[in-house]
Amino acid sequence: MELKLFQVDAFSVTTLGGNPAAVCPLDEWLPDEKLQAIAAENNVAETAYFVRTGDSYHLRWFTPEVEVDLCGHATLAASWVLFNELSVEAEALHFNTRGGELRVSRRGSSLAMDFPATVPRRCEPPPELLAALGIKTAEVLEARDYIVVVKSEAEVASISPNFASLKDVTTFGVSVTAKGKDFDFISRWFGPRIGVNEDITTGAAHTWLAPYWAERLGKQVLTAEQGGKRKGQLTCEVLGDRVLLIGAASTYLKGIIEV
Repeated sequence: MELKLFQVDAFSVTTLGGNPAAVCPLDEWLPDEKLQAIAAENNVAETAYFVRTGDSYHLRWFTPEVEVDLCGHATLAASWVLFNELSVEAEALHFNTRGGELRVSRRGSSLAMDFPATVPRRCEPPPELLAALGIKTAEVLEARDYIVVVKSEAEVASISPNFASLKDVTTFGVSVTAKGKDFDFISRWFGPRIGVNEDITTGAAHTWLAPYWAERLGKQVLTAEQGGKRKGQLTCEVLGDRVLLIGAASTYLKGIIEV
């Protein structure tokens, strides 16, 4: 069986930046075991699959190890493929997903993803969490992931986690974030529990990072950057119980796979 495959660098205006995601358009669903095996073979943080259903699309995301409920950068990549590689002429795309209904629309040369917002809550983290990150003290909150708020960009940049320990003390992932200099806030995201030691730019994490920083900074529209050596950038608009994640993308690879 031949399938189309695209690899898109999400949250970057050029290739070789941002966060790579694989995208496989499907006419009908393959067995889950096949979807997972393809994602493992692609060996990027996420592989997105979609099947058209009437005027909308059923969208799913797989890391190399598991299927996830919500992924921002692979949604951006799938939307980029639909708009720019498959020439869909609609002004907006509607996706049905395990994480709910998502809408993606054109915003100039970028795309705007309309996601549900989550206000993180303060929590008592496992005592080993900060130690696994190599951090002595920090404010810790919780949404789907832990959110660790530190004092400076330098502290975020210097983090070198013990991934084996971090895997044991997380249920999904953890963002480490700080107020930025050139951006309103910056972050890094670690998810060894789901087979992604560090994700370059995690759209879903910004659905709780943006509400946190919007309240703290008193701003509705925020600029953000995520990543270690390689980074991606986006703009977040916090609109009550929704958040718009606005970013660019670029196609790096397109071809045919045999499965």
